[in-house]
Amino acid sequence: MIENIKKFIQLKMDDCIETYTNHLSTLRTVRVSPSILSSIYINYFGKKVQLCKLASIIADDFNTLKIDLFDISIKRDVEKVIMNSELGLNPISTGNTIKIVLPILTEERRKHYVKLAKNIAEQSRVCIRNVRRNANEKIKRILKDKLIGNDLEKSLQNEIQNKTDNYIKKINEMLKKKENDLLNI
Repeated sequence: MIENIKKFIQLKMDDCIETYTNHLSTLRTVRVSPSILSSIYINYFGKKVQLCKLASIIADDFNTLKIDLFDISIKRDVEKVIMNSELGLNPISTGNTIKIVLPILTEERRKHYVKLAKNIAEQSRVCIRNVRRNANEKIKRILKDKLIGNDLEKSLQNEIQNKTDNYIKKINEMLKKKENDLLNI
C-alpha cells in the first residue's frame, strides 16, 4: 500500500513537470519552433485534435512557421483558432498552406513571456503541492486505520516533503533557464 502511494507521487509529480515543460516549449525564444503551436487544438469531426496531428508544421526560417494541412477543408477553422489563441498570432493563407510570421521579440514581448512562464511555474508548483497533500491524506487514513505507526507516518511525510522540494526545485531551475533564454537574447 505504501509502495503504491510512492509510485502515485512519482507518477503525478512527473506529470506536473512534463506539463510544465510542454507549456514552456510554447514560449518562443530566438528561433521559432513548431512546438509553439502545440497548445492549438482543432475541432475535427466532433473531437478536439492537436494541430500537429492534422498538419505538417515546419520552421520556414527563423521567424516563420509553415503549416501544410492534410485536410484542406479545415483551413478556415485552423486560421480562426490560431487567431483566437492567446499566442497573438496572425496566420497568412497562401494556397494550400498557412504561414505564420512571428514578429521579432521586443523587450516588452520578452517580459510578457517571462511573466507567462512565471504564472505557469506557479501553477505547476500548486500541482505538485496538491499531489503532496493527497498523499499525506492517504497516509493519515492509513494511520487512522492503524495499518502503520506514528513513526512510519512521520518518516513517510518527510520523504514526501523531500520529493516535493526536489520537484519544486526542478521547476524553479527550468524557469530560471527560460528567463535567461528570453531576456539574454
